[in-house]
Amino acid sequence: MSAGAPWLPSLRPWIETVWACARPDAAPAHAREHSLPSGAMHLAVRLDGPPLRLYADADDARGREHGPAVVAGARAGYCIKDTSQPAASVGAVLRPGAALALFGVSAGELEGAYVGLDALCGAAAAAELYERLAAVTDPTQRRQRIEAFLHARLRPVRGLDPQILRAARRLDSVAAPAADAGERVAAWVHASGRNHRRFIAGFRDAAGLSPKRYARVLRFKRLLAALATTTQPDWAQLALATGYCDQSHLIREFREFAGVSPRAYLAARAVSPHHLPMRSPGRG
Repeated sequence: MSAGAPWLPSLRPWIETVWACARPDAAPAHAREHSLPSGAMHLAVRLDGPPLRLYADADDARGREHGPAVVAGARAGYCIKDTSQPAASVGAVLRPGAALALFGVSAGELEGAYVGLDALCGAAAAAELYERLAAVTDPTQRRQRIEAFLHARLRPVRGLDPQILRAARRLDSVAAPAADAGERVAAWVHASGRNHRRFIAGFRDAAGLSPKRYARVLRFKRLLAALATTTQPDWAQLALATGYCDQSHLIREFREFAGVSPRAYLAARAVSPHHLPMRSPGRG
């Protein structure tokens, strides 16, 4: 897998990570996963396997199929993905403001959704990107080609308040408890001279979530990062260190965002923090 910050300087204000990974040699032992929220939007193109399939809940046996190239909006909850037939893929993690800069739409309009790339940039452009990516197998070349596509999509951003954009990015860059984040947001609203409703709407345009929900997801993201470094956490201490009121608060929010308890998450041995292997209905 090849992943990292964009090589093109023009993309760095809008793109956090660009990645390309080959199709695994063997299918995973689990047929589904809970994809956990990170606060970010994603663009992903699946190249040599079946299209993305998502399930409404644990009992959904059929799921819903999406096209090979999709933009996933910011989420404040998990989604259930089919992982039974893996594929090579190329994609990017988008920063706040990128939905407007790349596609001319508010990130708030895409909240919690999986939208076909063709719906955002046209069928011809989406098909051309797929063909260009599929024509090469080298991960470096695939990263270069998707960066070229994203660079060509950049446009002057209208309707995005620079102060609000800075607020969203500062909230993501400062590891502080959600309560402190709420205080900072209130201070930013006051300093901006805008009314509260307008500030919240502008924040959703940039980040896809309200400031409070965004801060909660970022706190959960920091918790997952902390769990990745330990196998026997002190839950009470970890709760305080990552900004939760107490252990019970941590557990409630973890269940909401992950669909399982913290202990079940650790027992599942996730390969990466935001991808939790799960059994399919009727298995095990």
